[in-house]
Amino acid sequence: MRLPDTARLATSTLSIMEKSDAVASIGAQAPAVSSLLRPAQVRAALKANDRLKLYLSVLQAARAHAQHPREATLDLSREIAAADIGARADADWLHDLPATATEETPGRLRVPDLPRLALRLHDDLGVMARPVIEGEGADGELASRVAGWQRTLGSLGGPVLTVEQLNALTHSQRERGDSLHITVMDLHKALNRLAAELSTDRIDGAHCWQLAPNGSDRARIAAFMRGLNRTAPLKFDHPGLDTAATRGGGDGDKLLIQNDIGTNDAHVLVIQVETETSPKVITLTYSDLHRRRFGFFQRLLAEVGAHWGGAEQRITQGLNQGDAYHIGTARFEAQDETELARQLEGIGERIVFLIDWNRARKRLVHFVSREGAVAVLEATTRARAGHMAWLNAGAERLIWDAMAAQGPSQFRLGDRLDEVLGEAEARDFLIHVMRAAAEHPQAPALLLDQAQAQLARRLRGRRGDDELLEEHAAYCHALAQGLRDALAHGLERDADAAERLAARAKAWERHADQLVVHARELAEHQPQWQPLMRLIGRGDDVADALEEACYVLSLLAEHFAATPAADGWSAPVREVMNELADAVLNAVQDHVKALAVARTLGQASQSDDQAEYLSAAWRVQQAERHCDELLRRARRALAQQCREQPDAVALTLGNELAAAIEDASDALLALGWGLRERTMQRMGVATA
Repeated sequence: MRLPDTARLATSTLSIMEKSDAVASIGAQAPAVSSLLRPAQVRAALKANDRLKLYLSVLQAARAHAQHPREATLDLSREIAAADIGARADADWLHDLPATATEETPGRLRVPDLPRLALRLHDDLGVMARPVIEGEGADGELASRVAGWQRTLGSLGGPVLTVEQLNALTHSQRERGDSLHITVMDLHKALNRLAAELSTDRIDGAHCWQLAPNGSDRARIAAFMRGLNRTAPLKFDHPGLDTAATRGGGDGDKLLIQNDIGTNDAHVLVIQVETETSPKVITLTYSDLHRRRFGFFQRLLAEVGAHWGGAEQRITQGLNQGDAYHIGTARFEAQDETELARQLEGIGERIVFLIDWNRARKRLVHFVSREGAVAVLEATTRARAGHMAWLNAGAERLIWDAMAAQGPSQFRLGDRLDEVLGEAEARDFLIHVMRAAAEHPQAPALLLDQAQAQLARRLRGRRGDDELLEEHAAYCHALAQGLRDALAHGLERDADAAERLAARAKAWERHADQLVVHARELAEHQPQWQPLMRLIGRGDDVADALEEACYVLSLLAEHFAATPAADGWSAPVREVMNELADAVLNAVQDHVKALAVARTLGQASQSDDQAEYLSAAWRVQQAERHCDELLRRARRALAQQCREQPDAVALTLGNELAAAIEDASDALLALGWGLRERTMQRMGVATA
């Protein structure tokens, strides 16, 4: 079927035809014509490639709008500009096309301007394919595929497109068979190979042709390649980073630099440099299958002045019914050639860190969270170490071997690194190992030894069970000291001061709770931490009781302040409350001392140390009995005061305060017995 004559080929195609006629008019043979025109054809083909990808994005945006008409239509303004759609009418038409699409029936889309878009696809496919399928060395297989897709596009004469037809045009999964999108990608690869063959110059490894006659492009390409070559060794023997440069644009007014990054079809970076404008402008178009890597590269380029367009949805087109295909455009502005060179060098320097980035991220999530894995990769990029050396050294196997070398007391089968070290410490360890891998890429045995030693040092640097118990005991001591001082200074008669004490006590109790949560998390993943969890849980009963006592004291002070007739506590009540608080504070101090001595004890410990521990532990036990007696005295004194000065609220709150203080002594007794059993086992003494 012959296509209509409306909207013929792009300007670049016409210029090639005119040059062909001019060469033929002087009698040149066909091979000579092909040789002369091939660089121009390749340049036009690369621009046609940009337009074809834009047209497919427009089709996908039309589908998204038809299926979700209430959602905002994707804004393709930057992509249209980057594809060099210079004519305002064409730019507006392509920009508006998605909003005109509707879903006629499930699986059938109505796109009023579909024939016009199909014509553009047909014509630009021919422009892109021409250098590859014509002349010496023509690719017959690609020529057949191009002809088939041109026939398919020619058959789209109406405004209706089925979802099956759309998928056939846009999918990129080779296992599903050929598609227009795959054919375009294969043509793009062939063009890159052809560009390398046609290269008339090499600048620091870049294949270059038809550059600016005044030589100005050479310094710009050299700046880009300076950055690229600085970090290129970090990819080791992985393919990628092939660079081509030429003049492009409608009048050849832009320097085009293209880098293939790696081997993935959809992972491409194209740079356009406009030097005749003020300021000078770099437009970078980047495509990626992986959303996280796309965001990673956005942040990398922001370091050298990139301004990316819009929100995430405007840089994302869906392909393959859910396979994310991300494409975005960044703009850089430079006031002079020095700044332009710095930006080009910075872009080139960062590209290598994209190679196998997602493979490294997937291996890191065995040890840290997804966010942690990205943070590790960003840190190794800033250190210019990268991740390829680590991947080559064994990646996750290297870390697992280092963990296994620590023994079952530290890591069990299935333990995650961040569960044992904590997220921040695990990230730091991984960064250290990846930097070491970059420093010693040819010494895997040395790297394993370093990883094992580094992990052992970090494990020794963790807070052990003794440190956790002592830190928790310190909060209990702060609570007991605060309560004793408050009662000694008569805070039951100072509502404001008592309220401040209650607030401080709540903060201390929350900090103590966090230690309990940490111990519980450790015990969930490592059985050796379960005795600690039980001990620190008993210690938390002490903190809870003391915080409750401080709170009740604030209520009592508030009551006395609000009741003018109340005279506060009688002397006997105040005296016994002070004794009760003193007894608990002394017991907490003995517990702290017992902990400090206990951590030094073992089967070879001195008898004096053992005696000192047992003496402190015994005083904690005696304190509980003494507090029982003081609680009864406090209740008797409160009852006596209530008979003389009836005050039910003061009686109730006073009883609750005394009971809470005595509860702390009960919890200290239980904690002391648990600590005694643990300490006796350390000393090799059997306990019943």
